[in-house]
Amino acid sequence: MASRKSILPLAVVFFVSLFLELLIVGAVDVDLNKGCIEVERKALLEFKYHLKDPSGRLSSWVGADCCKWRGIDCSYRTRNVVKVDLRHRDDVLHELSGEISDSLLDLKHLNFLDLSGNYFQGIPIPKFLGSFKRLRYLNLSNAEFGGMIPPHLGNLSQLRYLDLSGEFYGIPVVMSVSTLSWLSGLSSLKYLGLGGVNLSKASTNWMQAVNMLPSLLELHMSTCELSSHFPRSFPFFNITFLSLIDLSSNDFNATLPGWFFNISTLEDLDLSDNQLNGQFPDSFGHLVTLDLSYNNIGSEGIELVKGLSVYSNNSLEELNLAGNQFSCHLPDSLGNFNNLRSLYLMESDFVGPFPSSIQNLTNLEILDVSRNSISGPIPTQFGNMIQMKILDFSFNLMNGTVPESMGQLMELTELYLDWNSWEGVISEIHFSNLAKLEVFSLYLPPKKQSLYFHVRPEWIPPFSLMSISISNCYLSPKFPSWLRTQERLKEITLKNVGILDSIPEWLWKLDISLLDLSKNQMYGKLPNSLSFGSNALVDLSFNHLEGKLKNLWIIVLSTNHLSGVIPKNWKDLHELSTIDLSKNKLSGGIPSRMCSRFSLTQLILGDNNLSGELFPNLQNCTWIPKWIGKKMSSLKQLRLRGNMFSGNIPEQLCGLPHLHILDVALNNLSGSIPKCLGNLIALSSGNLLASMSDYPGRHVDYLEHTELVVKGQEMEFESILPIVNLIDLSSNNISGEIPEELTNLTTLGTLNLSRNALTGSIPPSMSSITSLNHLNLSHNLLSGPIPTTNQFQTFNDPSIYEANLGLCGLPLPTKCSAPNGHDHKNEQEEEEDEDEDGWEMPWFFISMGLGFPVGFWAVCGSLALNKSWRHGYFRFIDESRDELYVFTTVNLSRLKRNWSSWLKRG
Repeated sequence: MASRKSILPLAVVFFVSLFLELLIVGAVDVDLNKGCIEVERKALLEFKYHLKDPSGRLSSWVGADCCKWRGIDCSYRTRNVVKVDLRHRDDVLHELSGEISDSLLDLKHLNFLDLSGNYFQGIPIPKFLGSFKRLRYLNLSNAEFGGMIPPHLGNLSQLRYLDLSGEFYGIPVVMSVSTLSWLSGLSSLKYLGLGGVNLSKASTNWMQAVNMLPSLLELHMSTCELSSHFPRSFPFFNITFLSLIDLSSNDFNATLPGWFFNISTLEDLDLSDNQLNGQFPDSFGHLVTLDLSYNNIGSEGIELVKGLSVYSNNSLEELNLAGNQFSCHLPDSLGNFNNLRSLYLMESDFVGPFPSSIQNLTNLEILDVSRNSISGPIPTQFGNMIQMKILDFSFNLMNGTVPESMGQLMELTELYLDWNSWEGVISEIHFSNLAKLEVFSLYLPPKKQSLYFHVRPEWIPPFSLMSISISNCYLSPKFPSWLRTQERLKEITLKNVGILDSIPEWLWKLDISLLDLSKNQMYGKLPNSLSFGSNALVDLSFNHLEGKLKNLWIIVLSTNHLSGVIPKNWKDLHELSTIDLSKNKLSGGIPSRMCSRFSLTQLILGDNNLSGELFPNLQNCTWIPKWIGKKMSSLKQLRLRGNMFSGNIPEQLCGLPHLHILDVALNNLSGSIPKCLGNLIALSSGNLLASMSDYPGRHVDYLEHTELVVKGQEMEFESILPIVNLIDLSSNNISGEIPEELTNLTTLGTLNLSRNALTGSIPPSMSSITSLNHLNLSHNLLSGPIPTTNQFQTFNDPSIYEANLGLCGLPLPTKCSAPNGHDHKNEQEEEEDEDEDGWEMPWFFISMGLGFPVGFWAVCGSLALNKSWRHGYFRFIDESRDELYVFTTVNLSRLKRNWSSWLKRG
């Protein structure tokens, strides 16, 4: 991130040049009423003709004086066009596209051209742009140009500012270069932006090319695929004014080079999202901002912190070490950064309590230590950090009470205390001076409620919140009336906080984007008309609400007492992503307009009284239309369990590339299982975690959840829902065979086909679904052997196969009369063992018959034939007999004496 100091020199140079031009203009007699040059006016009209302008941004380009047109500036002295500024600053509806006409070449005095932020659909940057000899400013960033960057841009010798970067957000880089040698012609360049441009073909000499720009102040080359070429040393620096370097997201796998810190003017260094590791330099220059987040820095990084605290001359204002693997305590040297304003340490495996030196960071404005293993309470000294604006302790192992001193942080705007083990009481004192607080989040683990809120019903808070999230602690049995004073509220989460009250009428009139009041005991009827906007996300599940659905703007109303039919007015809900009306008393069919939601990702209508054919008049969507693969292409979860739907399972379901939960159990479906279900992309991906990052979460405070039946038990899934992969077609009237194509679903975790009328055998290739954890094929008409390899070896519960009279093999007691290949192999081995036993027994008796006479005559025969051996043998026998006799006699005599003595004492 560029600091103010790094931007200042560039701004000064640019505006000084404009000031000098104004001085020249003031010395010349100027006719301000004179229009623009006619040739240039026609050139601009020709340029406009080749552009697509659907929103009419160029509607002012009419009349004789083009100097008054939007985005056009002319010289006061000559009336020549010197500036064309058509950068896109608004939403996507105002983007320009089309082609860049070479009529611009008639603008001989042009020194400023900005087309950034538009959408030119991958067309190459025109080569003729290198012909504007007076051009000082060229910005084509984020305009979706493609192809090779023309080296002709190297002819722009007067250029001060060049930005060709593109933020593609995961889309493959579309612009590239074959060489950077053309940069040597830009000797006056002060700003170079090539972020997102593929520089892999020029990666061997990129630093040498940059070193040819002696006036360069800022270098932006993030995401340029420079991974294999990161110079560890650089002997000669020609860029002596460089103040900012951004080389993030290049996948560098190396140690942090020391030459960066030898640039005395360097203030901002961003090397984030690489694979930097190992030792660190001894000198750290005068950095103001250092970003080393998301590298491979381990415990050796503590030396980096110590070095920075000693040698940075207190210049460091922002330090980002997030996303590394420190695996150690927070270093005490953190307290030495007296001027530090922003400290990011999240996701870095820090453990233990805060060091006492943390209280020295009195200038700190942002502290994020979330998602570590920090333990212990919040130090009371945090109340002395009166400059603090954003404080995030979420997702740690912290405990104890929240200190009342937190109420002294007068500048605090955001406070996150989520997912720790707080206890005690939160009172009005905790918020006494938090007049600027806008976001308060206290989402605790659901296991136990040890934290209580104690505020008066008539309390008027000093703050004006925009977002509040409180979950799994005790708030109040009454709906908090103080929320009515929060006129700026956009997001409200009061989940499982013990409210036993009706929803107040004033709440329905707020302009809210997120409302989660789930898992309370709220009662009453829903209003006939709700005023929430079309993008609102509302969860009122697990309450005792009643009423009929009219003019529905709500998406999560499961586990209530709703009745009536599902409303038909869905046409204005353009960005609706989740519909959950499960576990109510809804009846009738499903409106066709509900199925036309392109953005829908979860559709959960299970456990109601919905009826009719599941897919009858599919064009009108009594349920899942045939065109669902196109109209609802974002759908990830479809749960219609426990209704009375009938009909076949449509093959159009196979066209849903993101579908990973399909539950239509407990209906009256018939027909066969579509073979194309084996083509579901989300269940055949090789990476189970691939969907975690892009799972819908427009409102980060809302944690998606659903209830699924796994192993016959209903279980609630929340945080791991994106990696739950399930197909449940049980308790229907589905017939036919199990399609072998289902074996393509390599990431399928749960498959339940029980209680249908399936026939045929279990496909042996199903054993290739190695991620399968739960399987139920019971109560069908299946026959043949049960597979015995891979995952099937772990399915030892016979109940998952029961009531299939034709099935055989383990774990069922029925043995297969026609053995499968594995059993046939075992039988062959048994026959071979029997054959071996048949040979072994005769040889055993033969060896006994021969062994006895051979052993007898080997001993006795040698004694009979050799006289000295015979005499020695019998002498040994006699001596042994005499020794045994003496030993026995002596011990018997001793025993008799002992026995007599014992009798006399008795």
